[in-house]
Amino acid sequence: MMPSAHPMPAMPAHSRGTTLLLNVAHAIDHMFLLIFATAISVIAADFGFASWEQLMPYGAAAFLLFGLGSIPSGRLGDLWGRRPMMLVFFFGMGTAALLVAATQNAWQMAIALTLLGAFASIYHPVGIPMLLQATRRPGWTIGVNGLSGNLGIALAALSTGLAVKFLGWRAAFALPGLVAIGCGILFARITPAETHAPAKRVARTMAVPASVVARVFLVMTTAAAMGGLLFNFTTNGNPELLKERMDGIVNDPAALGLLMAIVYAVASLAQLVVGWLLDRFSLKRLYIAILALQPPLFLLAAHAGGWQLYALQILFMIAVFGAIPFTDVLIARYVDDRMRSRVAGVRLAISLGVSSVAVALLGPVVKAAGFPVLLAVLAVVAMCTLATVAFLPGDARGPQPAE
Repeated sequence: MMPSAHPMPAMPAHSRGTTLLLNVAHAIDHMFLLIFATAISVIAADFGFASWEQLMPYGAAAFLLFGLGSIPSGRLGDLWGRRPMMLVFFFGMGTAALLVAATQNAWQMAIALTLLGAFASIYHPVGIPMLLQATRRPGWTIGVNGLSGNLGIALAALSTGLAVKFLGWRAAFALPGLVAIGCGILFARITPAETHAPAKRVARTMAVPASVVARVFLVMTTAAAMGGLLFNFTTNGNPELLKERMDGIVNDPAALGLLMAIVYAVASLAQLVVGWLLDRFSLKRLYIAILALQPPLFLLAAHAGGWQLYALQILFMIAVFGAIPFTDVLIARYVDDRMRSRVAGVRLAISLGVSSVAVALLGPVVKAAGFPVLLAVLAVVAMCTLATVAFLPGDARGPQPAE
């Protein structure tokens, strides 16, 4: 993780079109993985299940592959090239979404969703390093990218609610799948081929002691794993939580989808604010401040109902989304670009592999204990994350690569 000290000029910035499509890809990545969770009640009824909790475990393998696939995806991104891997991402996601739309039973759904998860594993270790390789403001770049990803979550809630109401759940997968393929065609046309794969480029100066890098990697991977649990439990459970606590107040699927989309859209702005702050203030102190908000908000939401729950849902999602940019900024500050995809891939495989358990356990936990217990458990996980981040070194400002 310590490149030789031979600085080189900054890489040319991406065109606006390439940058836009890389951010759109983040929206696609998160949107596609949450269509299933948003439409699960309708899909479960269509496949003959008595309740959505019984179908939820069939989506667990998708999130497992989303994590484990990050290792080969990151390796190929560094050694083969990030542009070709992004093309595989766009076309693969589109094709997999069309396959999901064509499934006829739960096991077919599980297989198609697993394929979707495998292609989804490409984006984070490849697309984000591709954005960062040409930026002078990593915090802001990651903030905008995080906003894009979370707007994809909001779009999943809104578009799936509308599709289910007017066109059926299959259209909720098929239409975005065609959009992804179209984005792949545009990306191929406007993004120039790479002259060298990242691993074959000249090193950029980054004199960070190996012990510090190892410590940062351990802390950020542990914190990211626990943050992934919070992210997956909330984003996959929020639609049903809202449906349960708003029963008798709002019952229309499209209206519930709109309310959920508003939650994610508002919470997404937190990443933009955090990204701006990360370029100006101590990462460690800012990270701890965001994490400290999570436990009390989860505990308050555990027994809230109606519009009070809805307001708390917005607040705890702001705190969950606001914590997301930190790990990518740590990689940008401490890891040389030539191996960022591989380091990000290993970190993601560990953290997302652990957090994929959330998808498998969500239905059984809620069925056995209810949402109050689940939210209390999330508060405990948030406190553990806070304790872990306290071990980050200093102000967590690694020396920046020489431009």
